[in-house]
Amino acid sequence: MQRLKSVIILVVLLTYSSVHAQYTEVINSNRPGVSESAFSVGTNVVQFEAGAFTVKEEHTPLNYEVSGFGLDFAVRYGLLFEQLEIQLDGVYQNDTQTFNAGQIPVENKRSNFRNFTLGAKYLVYDPYKNAEDAKPNLYSYHANRKFNWKSLIPAVAVYVGANFDTENNPFTAPDVEGISPKVMIATQNNFNGGWVFVMNLIKDRIGSDFSDFQYIFTLTHSFTPQWVVFGEAQGINSDFYADNIFRFGGAYLWNKDFQLDANIAFNTKDTPSVFNIAFGASYRLDFHQDKKIDNGNSAKDERKRKQRRNKNKKKKDDFDSDSL
Repeated sequence: MQRLKSVIILVVLLTYSSVHAQYTEVINSNRPGVSESAFSVGTNVVQFEAGAFTVKEEHTPLNYEVSGFGLDFAVRYGLLFEQLEIQLDGVYQNDTQTFNAGQIPVENKRSNFRNFTLGAKYLVYDPYKNAEDAKPNLYSYHANRKFNWKSLIPAVAVYVGANFDTENNPFTAPDVEGISPKVMIATQNNFNGGWVFVMNLIKDRIGSDFSDFQYIFTLTHSFTPQWVVFGEAQGINSDFYADNIFRFGGAYLWNKDFQLDANIAFNTKDTPSVFNIAFGASYRLDFHQDKKIDNGNSAKDERKRKQRRNKNKKKKDDFDSDSL
């Protein structure tokens, strides 16, 4: 029973820590989904997130299939402020597109970055900052799982980035090349019981004829300090490509700086159908240092106070002596 109580207290403390500050004692990764958290990694934290995935697509009307693999990565760094994070992320894909319309299948080998983006994210609103009434109750498990209506107010971050696309990229629209802007609004709700809901609204490759709009909804649940499961829905809408993709999976916290994850992704159409399996990891180099707060309790301050007391006492003694 004592061990169970200790685990419950640990989960509550980790949850409280993760929602009341940018920096957390354990790694804060955007994996295993593709959505973006509203919070940064914390100042002077360098974080690497990478994964590998299979590619399996079948387009029934056009009678072709695609098979191959892909690699995705992100490098995140907390710069200057707790609210600010700069990012470099990308997705590389290598596959073979096989057309089966004729008597002899025709293969087309492809490889390039689906996206390669440099950007910055800034937390503009944090409802959990200085929320004294949101402190955890370390003695009541049920009190901490009670629904808090204030948790419906999300944290909000904005992201601005630039895509770098090469010419004749087989994975992008015909007129997409060079540099194009990307903007995003990311929100995050942290509910009692280890539930977190993240929403991203994205406008990508702005200025091209095939600029797309995306939404991503991610719901995660941590049922132990090490294990988390998630479900995600991603919608993509443009004249070049439109889809609705669903992901399910989980992650395991190996230690406070290292996380492993896995997920599957699929859609519900055949133009083309999509089924991917992905594995990944996240690791951080933690150089974060809390800002020193001068509360007047240093040894130097104490010596100054003692000197002032002695000086005031001497003045009082001299005054008393003159009075006599």
